[in-house]
Amino acid sequence: MEKHKLLATTSFGLEALVSWEIKELGYEIEAVDNGRVYFNGDAEAICRANLWLRTADRVLLVIGEFTACSFEELFQNTRKLPWPELLPRDAVFPVNGKSVKSTLYSVPDCQSIVKKAIVESMKEKYRNEWFEETGPFYQVEVSLWKDTATVTVDTSGRGLHKRGYREKAVEAPLRETLAAGLVLLSRWTHDTALLDPFCGSGTIPVEAALIGLNMAPGMTRNFASEKWPQVPQRCWDLARGEAREKAVPERKVDITGLDLDEKAVKRARQNAGSAGVLHAVRFLCCSFSELQAERKYGKVICNPPYGKRSESDRGQIKELYREMSRVFSRLETWSVYILTSYPHLEKMWGKKASKRRKLYNGRIEVHFYQYFGPRPSRENC
Repeated sequence: MEKHKLLATTSFGLEALVSWEIKELGYEIEAVDNGRVYFNGDAEAICRANLWLRTADRVLLVIGEFTACSFEELFQNTRKLPWPELLPRDAVFPVNGKSVKSTLYSVPDCQSIVKKAIVESMKEKYRNEWFEETGPFYQVEVSLWKDTATVTVDTSGRGLHKRGYREKAVEAPLRETLAAGLVLLSRWTHDTALLDPFCGSGTIPVEAALIGLNMAPGMTRNFASEKWPQVPQRCWDLARGEAREKAVPERKVDITGLDLDEKAVKRARQNAGSAGVLHAVRFLCCSFSELQAERKYGKVICNPPYGKRSESDRGQIKELYREMSRVFSRLETWSVYILTSYPHLEKMWGKKASKRRKLYNGRIEVHFYQYFGPRPSRENC
């Protein structure tokens, strides 16, 4: 089966996790850059990567990379790429673009030039002057970084964070890909208790359940490349069959989500039901100050409010973080993981985090504070 150069995009700070996930699928990493992980794979790899990658945003097919210091270079080099081998006569192929530190700074012009170059390339094969664009969808993107142009086609369609289960969300929900990243960064395993005391619409507990039950996050949705002739239906059937075989929905896990908002808890239960993991997660409507752990060891993973709107908001947030310090101190044998943009967390708690990692929640710079508890004793394992 033909090999392709593939690119998994991700949020800044999650590149190592995406690389690890790709290696776990059995593919070799070619290169890693900010927000980009390159690897090689065949048509089946496109299916498996889309179904299984928990922390990647999209899986792109790399068509070509070349130097482009002028619009003429961009046109000619794009035209030389093997478009007739990829795009059927009736393909729908809109072009998106982005430009960073490039002399070709006009993105609309770059998009128009790339579109024209593709059409000219296709004319040579199909002998058409006009293409209807009524068939399968191929989202083309030209990305310009300084003098280098990278031309890709999106195999995913909707972003991979759109698993299909979260129809009900609260205000400013955490992206599913980032939530999965937090769980993986905590090194949580299915035999360890997990608690999210600010669960909102349940994204962290649901993603943890999918991980704990080894359920592929993309199983309940479709992808753009499912309609491509280059990716046969049998590849999708094989990949989905593999995912069903590897899932262990009957595995016992201990995952709890708390929230003070009754509507949020209701939404969280609905989302967990849509994801097929409601049986694996408990959602309770109560204040986190009422928190009591049934097990001696476990992990708290949470995304509390940031408090960026007003002075009164910031005052309430300060008191919230003080209360968090008091409540979590009762869990002296648990590990605590907090994602927040609040800059004074360590000062408020009176101790430095065991580890701190810079991430991005959308466009907001945040830090993942990790406070490691003691290792479980043998009798409690």
